[in-house]
Amino acid sequence: MLATCGDGVMETRQVFQPAIGGSIPTSSLQNYWIEPISYSLAMDIVVEKHYLHRKCPVSFAFGLFNYSSLMPVGVVTYGVSPSSTLLKGICGESEKFNVYELNRLWVDDSIPKNGESYLIGRTIKRLDREIIVSYADSSQAHIGVVYQATNFIYTGLSAKFLDPKVKGLENQHHATYANGLTNKQVVEKFGKDNVYFKERSRKHRYIYFNARGKRKLELLEKLRYQVLPYPKEANND
Repeated sequence: MLATCGDGVMETRQVFQPAIGGSIPTSSLQNYWIEPISYSLAMDIVVEKHYLHRKCPVSFAFGLFNYSSLMPVGVVTYGVSPSSTLLKGICGESEKFNVYELNRLWVDDSIPKNGESYLIGRTIKRLDREIIVSYADSSQAHIGVVYQATNFIYTGLSAKFLDPKVKGLENQHHATYANGLTNKQVVEKFGKDNVYFKERSRKHRYIYFNARGKRKLELLEKLRYQVLPYPKEANND
C-alpha cells in the first residue's frame, strides 16, 4: 500500500508497471520509472523548476526517474486545496473531503513525448480520493493538452476574480492568508496600506473521477459544472 508522502526519504523503490492506468509507454519511456518521493524533495524541485516557483499543499508526491539520473526528471504532486470553495464546488458538500488537486506538474525538456501524461496516468490510480481537479493557466497559453490525453473531463474556464495580495506575502497563495475571509476582512486584518488586488488569470478546469461503474456515474450526477468539449487552440501546453 502506498503511504502519504512525508519529509522522510523513501527507501524502497516502487516501480509502476504499465498495467496501472494511462497508455502503454513507448519504448523510450520504458527507460523511466516512477516512485514516491518526499515532500521536501518535491518542493525543492517545484520551487526551482515549475513556473509558479511556489510551494503547495501535498498529500502525495511522485518522481519520474531514468537510469542515468539519481534525481527526478519529472514531478507530480497531489494535495488538498486550501480553498473550501473549490472543494465544495465540484460535487457539493457531501464530497468535499473526497477531492485532491493535481497542483504541480513538471517534466524536464529531455523527456520523450507523452512524458507528462505517462506520469499522471501511472500515479492517479494510486490516490485515496476519487475526485481529482487540475487547472491549465490561460496566462501561460496553456489549454490542458496533457489532461485531455489522460481523459480528464473539461468543465470550462474559472470565473473572473480579484485576488487580495498582501505585501511581503506574494509568494503565498491567497487562500493561505485569506481563507474564509472576505476581501474587506483581509483589508481589516492586514491594513489597507498593505493590501492590493490583482485580477486572477482564468484557468481551464479539468476533473478526473478516480472511480468506476456505478460510483463514477454517481459522481457525474453530482458534478456541478457542465461537461464541455475540449478547447483547441494554436498554443498548446
